[in-house]
Amino acid sequence: MRRTLTPAAALLALAFAALAALPGCKSAPADDPILKLAAEESLATGKELLAREKYARARPYFEHAFEAEPNSVAGRTALLLAADTYYLEGGSSNFVQAEAKYRDYLNRFPTSEQAAYVQFQIANSLAKRMEKPDRDQAVTRKALEAYQELVRLHPTSEYAAQAKQQIEVVRANLAEHEFVVGRFYLRYGRPVGAVERFRFLLDSYPEYPERDKVIYHLGLAYRESDQVDASRETFERLKSEFPDSPYNDRVPELTQKAS
Repeated sequence: MRRTLTPAAALLALAFAALAALPGCKSAPADDPILKLAAEESLATGKELLAREKYARARPYFEHAFEAEPNSVAGRTALLLAADTYYLEGGSSNFVQAEAKYRDYLNRFPTSEQAAYVQFQIANSLAKRMEKPDRDQAVTRKALEAYQELVRLHPTSEYAAQAKQQIEVVRANLAEHEFVVGRFYLRYGRPVGAVERFRFLLDSYPEYPERDKVIYHLGLAYRESDQVDASRETFERLKSEFPDSPYNDRVPELTQKAS
């Protein structure tokens, strides 16, 4: 005799069926050949695929090796290489995954001899997602902090010098962001805000290569905010510090207007 499900039981069965159908809820097939491999075997196969730049195909082998022996040398190596596959494959979403994997490794094995490399890769994963200067710079600031953390924690490592170079690149992006925002304020009638941005740029980023451009626009911002003396002094500073700057050609007319 066929048994009829109650309405509640039928709904529960449907819910379980729908849950099982979700991609994230599927378990690995029991006959998956990767699951039959020992950690060392899985790691070796993953390395072969990685050498052939088959990053997505290599990743499951590394993940299995780590899950099989998370505290062994093979497992540690596999976790790090899984992070590398995301980074090497590239793309914004993969850089997010790479950062997460590297952080997971560092949280699990903070005293690892690979710690400097992992910290460097955390910073690189963030730097790869840096926005252009006219966009939000939250990720850029995190990248700067990550590079600075590497230099602080591992000053003698082989990655410290590279991190310092990357710090210059990241800071240049942040400095240009300050200029872009200041110029926007100046263009759209917020000269006081522009003054703050330009002064902050000059004070915080002394290595910025186009300081003459900033000083010139600072003079404009003072002029537009009716700070005549400050405007004149700023244009004089431009002539004194950058006598060959092309921006000096615009100063006399502007100084006259400010008087």
